[in-house]
Amino acid sequence: MKTRTIDVITMGCSKNLVDSEMLMSRFLQQGIRFFHNPDRLHGDIAVVNTCGFIGDAKEESINMILSLCQQKEEGYLNKIIVMGCLSERYRQELAEEIPQVDCFYGKFDWSKMLEDLTSENLASLASEKSQTSPKRAGTSLKSSLTSPERCQTSLPESLTKRYISTPPHYAYVKIAEGCDRKCAYCAIPIITGKHKSRKIEDILQEVSDLVKQGVREFQIIAQELTYYGVDLYGEQRLPELIDRMAQIEGVEWIRLHYAYPNHFPLSLLDVMNKHENVCKYLDIALQHISDGVLNRMQRHTSKQETLTLLKTIRSKVPGICIRTTLMVGFCGETEEEFQELLDFTKKARFEKMGAFAYCEEEGTFAAENFEDDVSEAVKQQRLDELMNVQQQISAEICAERIGRTYKTIIDRQEGEYFIGRTEFETPEVDGEVLIKADGTDIRIGTFYQVEITDADEFDLYGQIVK
Repeated sequence: MKTRTIDVITMGCSKNLVDSEMLMSRFLQQGIRFFHNPDRLHGDIAVVNTCGFIGDAKEESINMILSLCQQKEEGYLNKIIVMGCLSERYRQELAEEIPQVDCFYGKFDWSKMLEDLTSENLASLASEKSQTSPKRAGTSLKSSLTSPERCQTSLPESLTKRYISTPPHYAYVKIAEGCDRKCAYCAIPIITGKHKSRKIEDILQEVSDLVKQGVREFQIIAQELTYYGVDLYGEQRLPELIDRMAQIEGVEWIRLHYAYPNHFPLSLLDVMNKHENVCKYLDIALQHISDGVLNRMQRHTSKQETLTLLKTIRSKVPGICIRTTLMVGFCGETEEEFQELLDFTKKARFEKMGAFAYCEEEGTFAAENFEDDVSEAVKQQRLDELMNVQQQISAEICAERIGRTYKTIIDRQEGEYFIGRTEFETPEVDGEVLIKADGTDIRIGTFYQVEITDADEFDLYGQIVK
């Protein structure tokens, strides 16, 4: 039977990307050709891995589905399959509102989708409504995709569970799924369920396998990193996991994402100091600083505890880069509470910071118990003011790095620049280091010593130190 081609489209976060990579690896094992995040459709079946975290992300996923529906109606596509977080939470509603979609699967039942897409079933699934090959797609699919288009038709011998869609020198490693925290505003526990840690041995084996494939940099991710191990081992085991991971030969960088401030395992800071290949980088979402807002958010921490934690982190790991996420406009946020957040941001001087306006999520504690009483106009005004403050802080911190030399990984070339990152920048989220392509022999995926020569609000400019 002729090999079919599937277009896999991943929306949302890196955790979704890992799910798609596992799915695509299974496609390869079954002899199914695929394109990941294509600019234009190549096959007659499209699989969309959706995001359902906040309003903007849900809207992007729905818009992608509707774009594919249009191409299906125009004859460019035969079948649309939707999976992931949005489908997990709103499967019935989506099926009623978008009947052009042929199959819906949730976040955790895509093994059933794989059964449905076996080589024996694939032909009938693709040709049920059309006996002819689809037209070549004429509409661009560019959107908020997690990585650029890639095609694969054969399985690397060393890969058994993951197809790496990122540049081959770095990968995301998901160490747990789900979350037990139940913050008042957050729908993640509703979608993913309770926290489920992977076994330490399985994670270390995955990292070892990826090193054999040429991966040198590892982004460690979960909905909530610091809870890792409690469900399996009865205690937090993140420090032990990272300590053992850092000792695997060939691991050049380990970077930590999505920590939680309550019960933060301080011994993790000792691991950072112990190993040079554990990046002095910590992504820890704080959300707010006002005790009133933190209480309403059910964050189980206080302003003083947060300030003490930040002081401890900076004192134990000098020069650390802290990335955080803050929220404005949560239910009942007063002008005084927002000003408290603004003052905190000015004093904390986070190296990296993202922010968003509160968006009510049905089914959450906040949606069922609080009034969303901050107007959209006020939310936007507060968000703009907060980000303007952070932009100035970021510009000052970047300027302070001029004249310093950093170990830098080269990710890609764009026009007249090679684009790289230091240990203080994570892929696709933070600023980057731009290096003039002036004839110097620079190889993508290789580490260099780079002197910073200039900076703007978020990006750095540098030159290779010979």
